[in-house]
Amino acid sequence: MDFKHTPVLFEECMEGLRIREGGTYADGTLGGGGHAAGIAERIGPKGLLIGIDRDQDALEAAEKHLAGYPCRKIFAHRTYTQIREILEEHQIPGLDGAILDIGVSSFQLDNAERGFSYMHDAPLDMRMNRDDSFSAYDVVNGYDKDQLAWVIRTYGEEKWASRIADFIVSERAQGPIKTTGELTELIKAAIPASARRDGPHPAKRTFQAIRIEVNGELDQLREAVDEYCDMLLPGGRLCIITFHSLEDRIVKETFARRLNPCTCPKDLPVCICGKVTDVRKVTGKPITAGDKELEENPRSRSAKLRIIEKRQSR
Repeated sequence: MDFKHTPVLFEECMEGLRIREGGTYADGTLGGGGHAAGIAERIGPKGLLIGIDRDQDALEAAEKHLAGYPCRKIFAHRTYTQIREILEEHQIPGLDGAILDIGVSSFQLDNAERGFSYMHDAPLDMRMNRDDSFSAYDVVNGYDKDQLAWVIRTYGEEKWASRIADFIVSERAQGPIKTTGELTELIKAAIPASARRDGPHPAKRTFQAIRIEVNGELDQLREAVDEYCDMLLPGGRLCIITFHSLEDRIVKETFARRLNPCTCPKDLPVCICGKVTDVRKVTGKPITAGDKELEENPRSRSAKLRIIEKRQSR
C-alpha cells in the first residue's frame, strides 16, 4: 500500500513556522512527509530537515517522497520525544522550528492490516512501531474490567465505558478477542441502539482510547512539548496539531505553564522564585481548518493548531 497523506492545516503551518532559508527544522511526526515537503521546499539546499517517525513504513515512504528536495536531511526511526538526543548525536545546537502532527496517520487508518480502524476487519494491533511487543490485543485481552473501563472512559471520553468493558470481559471468557471486527461488534452490542443513532461511529471513542494506551501517546506528548520548546533557538517556532480535547488540553496547559513559569504563591506581592518565561505566545485560540479544507479533507474537522515561539536572547 502506498503511503499517502494529506497534510492538515498545511498553509497555516508553513506560515506559522515562519520558515527561513538555510534553517534547521524538525518534523517529529513525519508520516507521509506532507508537512516536511513544504519545509524542505522552503529551506533550500543549505537547510537541514530532521524527520522523525516511530513507524518504519512511514519513514521509508517519506524518505522516498522527499528525495528530490536538495536540502540536507536526517531521518530517525525514533519517537518524537527523543529530539534532544537526536540533536546531540548530530551535534546540532538547536532548531529554527518544529512541527508535531499528533495522532494516527491516514496511512495507518487506511492500511487494514495495522488494526487501527473499526472500518476494516484485521488482527487487533494498533502499534505505531511494529517493533514494539505490546499491542491492542494485550489491552483487550489482558486488562481487567476496571482497567479497561478506565482507559476507555479517560482516553476515549466514552460514557458507556463500564458497559463496554463488561461486554469485553464477558466475551473473552469464551476465548480471546482477536480482531477489530469482533471488537467493533462487541462495542455496538454494548451501546444501546438509541445512543447509536446520532454522532460518530459507536466504536470510534473506544478504538481511540485503546490506540492511545497502546502507544503511550499522551505521556509522550506531555514530555515532548517541553523538549521541543527547550530545543528551539531564539526566534524558533513550534507548531503542534492535535485532534481531540485531551491532546489539545496538554498542549494548551504546557504552553500556559511555559508562558508563566513563576511558582510563587499567588498572594506574594513580588516574585521571589526568579523563574521567567523563555517563550512568546503566537496563537491565542487554536487555528482550525477553513471551509475549503473541510470540504476537501474531512479528517481536518477536529484539527487544532497551536504555535509558540522562543524568545530572542536579551
